[in-house]
Amino acid sequence: MADGLPGRAGGFPGPRPGVFSVPDGGGEPGVFRILHVSTGNVCRSPITERLTRHALAHRLGGPCGIIVESAGTWGHEGAPMEAHAATVLTELGADPGGFTGRELLDEHVIRADLVLTATRDHRAQVISMGHSAGLRTFTLKEFTRLVRAIDPATLPDPEPDGAVVDRARALVRAAAALRGWLLAPSAEADEVHDPYGAPITFFRSIGEEIQQALDPMLTALTGVPAPRP
Repeated sequence: MADGLPGRAGGFPGPRPGVFSVPDGGGEPGVFRILHVSTGNVCRSPITERLTRHALAHRLGGPCGIIVESAGTWGHEGAPMEAHAATVLTELGADPGGFTGRELLDEHVIRADLVLTATRDHRAQVISMGHSAGLRTFTLKEFTRLVRAIDPATLPDPEPDGAVVDRARALVRAAAALRGWLLAPSAEADEVHDPYGAPITFFRSIGEEIQQALDPMLTALTGVPAPRP
């Protein structure tokens, strides 16, 4: 096994039992909630929410105890998804139908087991709300970067009924433990830029960027690689 990966010889030190823990969000038995956060909840977070749901359905045949939601720090409550965002989702095979925007509320953060934000500013806003959210809140790209360094063999087997939820919780704990060890190569590396008001071509690039960031994270979470086209 290569050096520099958690759970491997010569790798990063793991958390000491009883000293480091990630507070769970909702703590609902058999349920793991993922909350995607952006600014208006009409572009980036809806794209991320629906792509996540689509990927879970294809990898697991259904949600299997994983609930995926989204909200905005300045969310347009009740607003439809931005038209270009809906077009991009359709092109990527996901369903944009029935979406309505939400403003981020305390209850959303309290119930979430994992909060994934578009930018570092969104992450800071979520953490500032309290609710012990710091250790379960990451930017999407930050979480993906950390997950890439986690040995899947150190995570619970997702196969038994309901075990994917235990695996998801373990993944969040492992990523949080690595945050101080694996730093971003640049400030921009962990950001997904806002396409609001941009042409459809920029929305397409953001959609592809989000999909590429989601793929390794969802593979680690489910233990199932993305289906081949």
